[in-house]
Amino acid sequence: MRLLAVGLNHRCADVSLRERLAFDGPKLQEGLKALRALPEVQEVAVLSTCNRVEIYAAAREPQQAAQAIKGFLSSFHQVPPEDIKDTLYVHTDQEAVRHVFRVASSLDSMVVGEPQILGQLKEAFQLALQERTSGVLLNRLLKKAISVAKRVRTETRIAENAVSISFAAVELAQKIFTDLGDKAVMLLGAGEMAELAARHFISAGVRHMVVANRTYERGLQLAQEFRAQAVRFEEFLQAMLQVDIVLCSTGAPQYVLSKAELHEVMLRRKQRPMFIIDISVPRNIDPACQRLDNVYLYDVDDLQGVVDANLGQRKKEAQRAEEIVAQEVEVFERWRDSLQATPTIVALRRMAEEVKERELRKLLNRVQLDEAQKEAVSYMATAIVNKLLHPPTVALKNSHEDRQELIALLRKLYSLQAEQ
Repeated sequence: MRLLAVGLNHRCADVSLRERLAFDGPKLQEGLKALRALPEVQEVAVLSTCNRVEIYAAAREPQQAAQAIKGFLSSFHQVPPEDIKDTLYVHTDQEAVRHVFRVASSLDSMVVGEPQILGQLKEAFQLALQERTSGVLLNRLLKKAISVAKRVRTETRIAENAVSISFAAVELAQKIFTDLGDKAVMLLGAGEMAELAARHFISAGVRHMVVANRTYERGLQLAQEFRAQAVRFEEFLQAMLQVDIVLCSTGAPQYVLSKAELHEVMLRRKQRPMFIIDISVPRNIDPACQRLDNVYLYDVDDLQGVVDANLGQRKKEAQRAEEIVAQEVEVFERWRDSLQATPTIVALRRMAEEVKERELRKLLNRVQLDEAQKEAVSYMATAIVNKLLHPPTVALKNSHEDRQELIALLRKLYSLQAEQ
């Protein structure tokens, strides 16, 4: 049995094509069952995310299986074959193993080190188990991929350090205040970046959050999602008296907070420190605010510097992760290689058992023995068979370089006919 991975990702296909081939909603379960029904495919799992659509399969003839899977993707999603023929990649055997391990470890992700892909792979594996579309080979592959990803995260720092603007903002806040659990945060604006930052702040332990947005209803919606307090935009200066951190992303074409306004706020706060992150382009906070005592103001360029530095660090960690993947691929390949010996071992044992049973019957037909004696003779015959089979069995399991030669030799010596 051979392994293959067929698919496309963010590197080779734009989002419009990825959307057309995505297995979303009920399509995933339906598509998984239909793929398993293909005569060329013996085992299958489907990984479908916003950045990739991949089919992992076990098949006797990988080239035929790959063609069948490509044809299925075209017909199932009603996408003309010419739209995907130059886009889909196919990895087989060792390269398929390496690819799956790299995907699980987020080495193939748009953002190296992101954690979501491992959870998505686990869900894909769980569905394959639930629908019974995977078997010995894929079960072992996907379990190993999950353990490889965990090893990468344990032994490297690939998932550390902010690599998004919103996450970098939270990381900087933690450096200034250390513990965010008792700090209050204001989101000035309620767009996508503010929503992402809110999630990161909550993960960092923030329990009190205020949302101020020009469209109050949108601000209220975001506040309800994160159990925060919503205030009207024109009231945000008053609300700033009670917060420690402000993240601004209003998208306004001019400053929404001047130095004079912030100076008044700081006086009323009795100069308690305030950390302000302006991720708006153009900037919405007057840069002159930075000159005020106890005000720590950062803009998107400051954060981008943090992101770039952290991306560089992740790339260094990715090199170590690649080494781990290479080690684990070798381990998996040794296991997969050992499977080739299994049919020969089974055939050898079957042949030996048949000889044993035949000779026992001959003996018992010639000699009168009581039950205890019969049991003793049978036990001795079984022990002899086991001892004779042990050396060739161990040799087949442990050999690597010369396994094929040993298999061929044993089959010739004992006329074994089992299929490999």
